[in-house]
Amino acid sequence: MLSVTAAQLDAWLAALMFPLARLLGLFASAPIFSNRGVSVRARLAIGLGIGIALVPVMPPMPAVSPGSGIGLMIMVQQMFIGIAIGFMVRLVFAAVDMAGSLIGMQMGLSFAIFFDPDAGGQTAVLSDFLSLVATLLFLAINGHLILVDLLVRSFEWLPVSTTVINADGWGYIARAGATVFATGLLLALPVIAVLLVANIALGILTRAAPQLNLFAIGFPITLAMGFFALLLIMTNFGPVVQSLFERSFDTIPLMLEALAPTGS
Repeated sequence: MLSVTAAQLDAWLAALMFPLARLLGLFASAPIFSNRGVSVRARLAIGLGIGIALVPVMPPMPAVSPGSGIGLMIMVQQMFIGIAIGFMVRLVFAAVDMAGSLIGMQMGLSFAIFFDPDAGGQTAVLSDFLSLVATLLFLAINGHLILVDLLVRSFEWLPVSTTVINADGWGYIARAGATVFATGLLLALPVIAVLLVANIALGILTRAAPQLNLFAIGFPITLAMGFFALLLIMTNFGPVVQSLFERSFDTIPLMLEALAPTGS
C-alpha cells in the first residue's frame, strides 16, 4: 500500500508552487504574456505546464510547507522576483511609447488618441503604432523564449530560500526605470530635430511674409515632414530597438545579483 507522509507532500508542493509563483509573476508583467488578449486561464495553464517541466531540473527547495507563514512569504517574494524580471523588459516598451508620444506631440497629433484596453487608458496613435512594431521585433528575435530561458536560469542566480532578498535590488530597478525618459527621448530625437528645422523655417517664412496664414499651412507641412522623418528612421528603428531588448536581457542577471541576499 502506497503511503505518503505530510513532509513528502509538502516537499512535492514546494517543488512546484515556489517556481510557479515566480513564473506567474513574470507572466503578470512581461510583454506578450501580460497582454489582455491572453486570458488568465491561458497564462495559468502555460505557467503550470512550464512549472511541471521544470520540477526535475530545479535546485532543492527549502523544507518549508507552502501553506505556512514562511511558505507564503517565500511565494510572495518569488512573485515579486518574477514581476521584476518582466519589468526590466517592459521598460523598453515604455520607452517606445514615450517616443511615440513625443513625436505625435511635435507633429500636432497630440489629439489623435484612443482608449487602449491593454494600457488601461488613453494612448497616442503613434505610440500604439511603434509599440506594435516593437512587439513584432520582440517576437522576431524570440524574446518571449529568451525571457522564459532567463527565468529558468534565474533559479541558479537567485535560488529560492527563506532569506529575505536585498532591499538594494529594488533601488537598482528604480534606477533602471529612470532610463525610460532618456531612451524615449533618444528614439524620438531624429524626428524632433526634423520638425524643429521645419518650425524654424515656417517662423522665418511668416516673418518674411506676414500675410501667410501660419495655421493654414503650418499644420500640413509639419504633419508631412513628421511622417517623412518617421519613414526615414524606420529603417534603423529595428536594430536600435533590438539592441535595447538585448541590453534589457543583459541587465536581468545584474538585477538578480542586486536582489541576492547579503552574504549569499
